[in-house]
Order: sequence, then structure tokens, then C-alpha cells
Amino acid sequence: MTTEADIVVIIPAYNEENSVGLVIKDIPDNFVKEVIVVNNNSDDKTSDVAKAAGATVLEEHSQGYGFACLKGIDYLTKFTKKPDIVVFLDADYSDYPEEIIQLVAPILLSDAQLVIGSRNTGKNEKGSMTPQQVFGNWLAVKLIKWIYGVVYTDLGPFRAIKYDSLIDLNMCDQTYGWTVEMQVKAAKFGLNSTEIPVSYRKRIGHSKISGTLKGTFLAGYKIITTILKYK
Repeated sequence: MTTEADIVVIIPAYNEENSVGLVIKDIPDNFVKEVIVVNNNSDDKTSDVAKAAGATVLEEHSQGYGFACLKGIDYLTKFTKKPDIVVFLDADYSDYPEEIIQLVAPILLSDAQLVIGSRNTGKNEKGSMTPQQVFGNWLAVKLIKWIYGVVYTDLGPFRAIKYDSLIDLNMCDQTYGWTVEMQVKAAKFGLNSTEIPVSYRKRIGHSKISGTLKGTFLAGYKIITTILKYK
């Protein structure tokens, strides 16, 4: 597929020097206008690796996934010509960046405004998702269905959204609730959302959220309170 749409990718990254270069390398460079890595207070060589791989690197010293995503959005708002589509992608190499082409297809070819890459309907490597991730996703999508009447199968971080729709959502979460905030607001405001199956593999390195008891608890609490906050 070829496209004349301006597509940019935002990659939040915290201590991902061993994986971020691989992520950038696998992004179809003839399909994406710019790759933006937001270095989220790393104390390793994440920034250097990302720059060497050809990405634009922004520095966000306030710790939090949402802080990093918001930094990337703020950067886009300063463009004279705004992008058409924004893709969010993790830096740990658990997703398959080459699947960006399939991810944005519902926006390019139909009237979708938000596309979630669903790990639950795609091909997952065994052990790529922890039991707490599986349960947390199941609970979150059930709550969204019960409260907002919209069916999702996943809160996967690999997602694409029209730039104008992203700005209209007025995203504000600064930490663990970022992905669910986007989906809840999309449901509440009636965005045309869809999902596509995506592949998923074991991440490189150790998860800062699901890999710790504290991170798992805080993420779960934030996800549930975010779902309830906007009802």
C-alpha cells in the first residue's frame, strides 16, 4: 500500500536502549513521515540509539507513559502542516512495527478515526503477556462495554488515530491510564473506532509495569478509576 497521507509515529521510551533501535528500523520508512521517540527520563543510551537510528528525539523528564505521549503531541501541535494520522508504538519491540501499514488501513480506506491493534485477536508468542495483563485487559474491556456500550478486545498500546480526533479527545492522563483514557473518551464521544489483529512477542528487557507487583497494582487501579471517571 502507498499513501499520500502524512503519518507520524510517537514512541514513548524509558530505558529501552536494547530495543528502540530495532523498533525504528522495522518501521516502513517510505510510509511514515517522521518517527518521534520521547525519551522519558532514561538513564541509559536510549536517546543516542534512537538518534542514530534516524528518529527525532524529545526529552521528557517527568516520569510517566502519559507524560511522554503528551510531549509528543505537543511537538506535533507546533507543525505548520499537521499530520493526518498519529501512530503510538511501544519501544520494547513487543509489537511488529511493520504492521503499521495494516493498522492505518481502516483510516485510509474507510471512515475509521481510531484503530486499536488487538493482541487478543492476533498471533501472540507464548508468554508475551503476563497473567495480570490478560486479566486486567479482560476486566477493563468488560467495564467499558457495560458502562459505555462499546466493545473492545484489548487496551493494546499499538494504535493509530486521526490527528484531529486525537486533539479533540483532549488527552490528559500522565501515567498508566493513557491507553484506556483514549478508548473511553472515544466511546463516550462517539468516535468511529475499530480494531485489527496484531502480532505480539516477548518484549526485550523487563517490564516497568507488569513486571513488578507495585506497577501492576498501580496500573490496575489507574485503569479502573479512569474508566469510571468519564462515565
